[in-house]
Amino acid sequence: MSGKVCVIMGSKSDFDVVKPCLETLKAFGVEFEARVLSAHRTPVEAVETVENAEKRGVEVVIGVAGKAAHLAGVLAAHTSLPVIGLPTPTSVAGGLDSLLSTVQMPGGIPVATVAVGGGENAALLAVRILAVKYSDLKKRYDAHREAIREKTLKADAELQKLVAEIR
Repeated sequence: MSGKVCVIMGSKSDFDVVKPCLETLKAFGVEFEARVLSAHRTPVEAVETVENAEKRGVEVVIGVAGKAAHLAGVLAAHTSLPVIGLPTPTSVAGGLDSLLSTVQMPGGIPVATVAVGGGENAALLAVRILAVKYSDLKKRYDAHREAIREKTLKADAELQKLVAEIR
């Protein structure tokens, strides 16, 4: 295993968004822990968890929340570890409220933010951060990128054949 990520979701209902994140971390061989802790309902526990994260070997934190979505920002305020915000879809404009609450951080407390519902990308960003330290993880990430490149080039070649038939 290379590195460790702490994924904190504000509600168990966020698990559908978190599941692809955890599966991606597992696929890359990254150890993770996952918790349900709320910035509003369990603020003491959320802060204690992130303040003690480095002692547990955590190197990146992912905060997952919807609606008010203050979780990632609260976590970032209590650690010097990189924090990735993963906003979740909501009934309000498809999660635009979550996105804005996560991305609009005050100066000095940065939170890297991925797309609404972007669990896989949250994990991939964590992998990229960890790959700076772990060369084996960088190799796995680079191989993943190459596989995406090849898949896209194959799709382009197939499209060119279809286009040629129309011409």
